[in-house]
Amino acid sequence: MKNTKYIFVTGGVTSSLGKGIISASLAKLLQSRGFSVTIQKLDPYINVDPGTLNPYEHGECYVTEDGAETDLDLGHYERFSNVPTSQANNVTTGRIYQYVINKEREGEYLGTTVQVIPHITDEIKRRVKLLGQNGNFDFVITEIGGTVGDIESFPFVEAIRQMRWEMGKNCAVIHLTLVPFLSAAGELKTKPTQHSVKTMLEQGVQPDIIVCRTERHLNDAIRGKIAQFCNVEISAVIESIDATSIYEVPVLMLEEKLDIEVLRKTQTPIPDKIDIETWQNFLFRLNNPNYSVTVALVGKYVELKDAYKSIHEAFIHGGVLNDCAVNIRYIHSEHLDAENITEKLEGVDGILVAPGFGGRGIDGKILSIEYARTKKIPFFGICLGMQCAVIEFGRNVLQLKDAHSTEMNQKTSYPVIDIMANQKIIKNMGGTMRLGAYPCRLDPDSKSYKLYKESMVSERHRHRYEFNNEYRKAYNKAGMKTVGIYPNENLVEIVELDEHPWFIGVQFHPEYKSTVARPHPLFVGFVEAMIHFNKKL
Repeated sequence: MKNTKYIFVTGGVTSSLGKGIISASLAKLLQSRGFSVTIQKLDPYINVDPGTLNPYEHGECYVTEDGAETDLDLGHYERFSNVPTSQANNVTTGRIYQYVINKEREGEYLGTTVQVIPHITDEIKRRVKLLGQNGNFDFVITEIGGTVGDIESFPFVEAIRQMRWEMGKNCAVIHLTLVPFLSAAGELKTKPTQHSVKTMLEQGVQPDIIVCRTERHLNDAIRGKIAQFCNVEISAVIESIDATSIYEVPVLMLEEKLDIEVLRKTQTPIPDKIDIETWQNFLFRLNNPNYSVTVALVGKYVELKDAYKSIHEAFIHGGVLNDCAVNIRYIHSEHLDAENITEKLEGVDGILVAPGFGGRGIDGKILSIEYARTKKIPFFGICLGMQCAVIEFGRNVLQLKDAHSTEMNQKTSYPVIDIMANQKIIKNMGGTMRLGAYPCRLDPDSKSYKLYKESMVSERHRHRYEFNNEYRKAYNKAGMKTVGIYPNENLVEIVELDEHPWFIGVQFHPEYKSTVARPHPLFVGFVEAMIHFNKKL
C-alpha cells in the first residue's frame, strides 16, 4: 500500500494566474521521476458542476470517461499526464453542501447542529483523500479554485489547515501568486505576494512553496525578500515567468526545481533520473514546424477562446505529429452570411464547425459547411457541427428544404436531427445529457477506420440530439455515409462524404481525448488533409 502524499495548490492576488498549468506541470515532472500522480480540482462555486454554466461564464465544460461534466483544468491535467480523470477529480462547493444536506435530511447526524466546521470541512477532506485511498497514487495534487481571501474559499483553506495538522510531512502547500512589474518605477513589486501569504497565515496555513508568476526574471534580492517576509526557504521561491506556450511550463518548472522542492518538503526520496526527453522532443517539434496551415474554427463563442480550449490544444497535438503549425482563424458564426463568406473563409486550408447548443449562429455554421462541401475544402464537424453537416446535406443535396434539428425547429417537416428517445422525459438540465465514453463501431471502408486503425473505438459524448435513423437510407444512398455506429442502440456517431477529399462529422468530442502523448487520430488526419490541400493551392 502506497503512502500517498497530498499537495495543495492555492492562488493569491488575482485569478487566472495558471494554477491548473502549474499543477499539471508538477504532475508531469513527478511522473517523469517515476511517481504515480493524479490531480483534482476543488471549485468554490455553488453550482453542482459546470454542466449548466454558460461558456462565457466558465469557458469549456470538460467531460471525463465516466461522464462527469467538469472544469476545463481537468483537460490540462489529462493532456499533460495522459492519465484519465473521473467524477472524483472535480468537486464543487455545491456538490459538497448537497451531500451534507442530504445526510442531514436522512438523519445521519443524529440531531447535532450541522456546521461548516466540522461537517463541511470533513466532507472536503473526505473528497480530497478519496483519490488516495485505493493506494494507486504516490501523489494527489489538489488545486483550489478561486483566490485565497475570497469568502467562498474559507472552508477549503480550513480543510487544508486541518489536513496539514493531521498528516504532517505527507502534506504540502504550494501558493501561486503574482509579482507585478511596475513600468513607471521600473521594479518588480513583492507586496502583493506578501499580503497574499499574510491572508493565508490569518487562516492558519503557512505555504511551503511560493510560485511567483511574473513577466520579468526574479533576481536573488527579490527571491530573498519574498523568502524572508513569507517564512519560506529561498529555494522554495519558484519563478514562473510568462511562457509562449503552456507546454514550456514543465521544462521551466524543472529548471526551477519545483519537483525537487516538493519531494524535499514531503520527505520523499529523490530519484536520480528524470525521463523528460519525450516532452522535450514534443516542444522542439512544436517550435520548429516544417509546414503551416490555417483552419477556420466556426462557432458562436469565438470571443472567448477558453470555450474551445480542448479543440485548440488538439490542433497543437495533431500539428506537432505532422510537423505543422496550425493557425486558427476564429470566425463568429452569427456574423457569417452569403455576402461575406468568401471573404471570411478566403485562404483557409480547412474548416472546423464547433460544438454548442441552441439556434444562435446556426445559419452561419450551415453556410460554412456548404462552402467546405462545394469547394472541396477539408471539413471537420464536432457534435453540433456534425448535426449541421447533416442538415446542410439534407437541404442542399437531398432537397429537403425544411430540414433541421428539432432543437432549433420543433415544427420542421424533415427532422433529420431529433432528440434522443431517452431524453424526452428528462426535466432537470444538469448532468442528464448523454455523457461520457461510449463504443463506436467503424466501417472498415471508411476514412475514420484508416485513421483509427481499429474497428471498435471509445469516445466521449455530451449531447441530447442525434441523427434521425429514418433518414439514414436516403443519406447513405446520396453519398453521406454513416460509417460509425453505437452498436447497443444503433445510433449514428460518424458521417463521411464519398465525393470529398476529407469531410468527417462526429457526434462525439474527440478533442477531450487528445493528449501530448496520444494526439487524437482524427485531428492528426485533419491536419494532414489540410497540408495536402495547402500544397495543391
